[in-house]
Amino acid sequence: MSERLREVVGQLAIRPGDRVLEIGCGQGVAAAMVCRLLSTGTLTAIDRSTKMVEAATRRNAAYVASGKAEFLIASLEDVNLGDRRFDLVFAVRVGLFHRDPDRAHELVRPWLAPGGRVLSFYDEPVRSRV
Repeated sequence: MSERLREVVGQLAIRPGDRVLEIGCGQGVAAAMVCRLLSTGTLTAIDRSTKMVEAATRRNAAYVASGKAEFLIASLEDVNLGDRRFDLVFAVRVGLFHRDPDRAHELVRPWLAPGGRVLSFYDEPVRSRV
């Protein structure tokens, strides 16, 4: 597991009953860490890549089967989550939160429960030298 993602998830201050939305879930590594911290809460995770959502769903198959997690193919700009509300929305290395944080927060605001939090983390990917 990524030490960086462990640190991120630690900063989320997940409560056992939180309803969590992850934007840009990738292969579902952070999602698995979040699900381990939830007892009555749930995780909804989106990613625009079909390949990533398939990988995240496989990685978290037990959480999906139990109803604790769901993974959706969608971009932040196009996702329709209906009347769902989330206690926590988070994103790791999602460009929109870095390039245009006001726009990103505007897009997630309709899904925030009263007192809900939005946290985003962005650092440049480490590039190997050749």
